[in-house]
Amino acid sequence: QVQLVESGGGLVQAGGSLRLSCAASGRTASNYAMAWFRQAPGKDREFVATTIWTDDMTLYADSVKGRFTISRDNPKNTVYLQMNSLKPEDTAVYYCAARRNTVATNIGTEGPYAHWGQGTQVTVSS
Repeated sequence: QVQLVESGGGLVQAGGSLRLSCAASGRTASNYAMAWFRQAPGKDREFVATTIWTDDMTLYADSVKGRFTISRDNPKNTVYLQMNSLKPEDTAVYYCAARRNTVATNIGTEGPYAHWGQGTQVTVSS
């Protein structure tokens, strides 16, 4: 079992930056790849970013490409989402999710992710 705890959300003005953190705990946490999703009010949850196979390979949603960066501190079992040039449309609850390292298909959808954090609110004012 893996437990995920997000932190780092808050209120920021458009053009600003935030860094989200997700700490994974549990005996098998190192066997999981991590991802970020988000859900805006009235909308479905959507994929934001993840690592693939190794932490050197990444996948981003088109809407955040070039502005957001996902990274991982393996000794700490923590994944980060650095968000720059934030826009009001980035306002959402951001969720950390974990899937088995061996899964590499459909990783931009919710299906492969067995474990989820509670979410952290990010609000970008215009």
